[in-house]
Amino acid sequence: MNDTPHGIRIRPGSLADAPAILDMLDSAVIWMNERGNTEQWGTTPHSQRPDGMARVERYVTENVPYVAELDGAPVGAMVLDSGPSPQMPIAPAEEPERYIRLLVSDRRYAGMGLGAALLAHAVEETRRVGVELLRVDCWAGGGGELVAFYERNGFTPVSRFLSESWPGQVLARRVG
Repeated sequence: MNDTPHGIRIRPGSLADAPAILDMLDSAVIWMNERGNTEQWGTTPHSQRPDGMARVERYVTENVPYVAELDGAPVGAMVLDSGPSPQMPIAPAEEPERYIRLLVSDRRYAGMGLGAALLAHAVEETRRVGVELLRVDCWAGGGGELVAFYERNGFTPVSRFLSESWPGQVLARRVG
């Protein structure tokens, strides 16, 4: 386990965490929609999508999940992989990489640095396995707030893409 500011602990995730991660995804959709953002993750909570739970279960069984906890309760999650999702129009890097496939937090704990703590953990894990490149993709719409979040956490924009009409940004961080 890894201790961070505010008593946040980061631990490896497992299939048992899937319901909590699904709840976080649902609350993120609701939170975004309440603020007028219906484009990033749509308007349907993940739990109401036909593949919602199955997708989360794949995240935690086919990739490397981590869960942020506060007082023993899951409040954030991140999933690392060895490359981007094959469903996205993103080319793998030309070198070994770690790729953040999911980053989500419980919006009730916004402002506590959960995302930053999980990203710092991703940097540590990437270094630990001897890889120097960490990448992530995110929604590049709206006012670019999500891209700016990753930039504040040490990532640099490297390429933009469209997934149908969804504007995306790939960002990278050297950790070696």
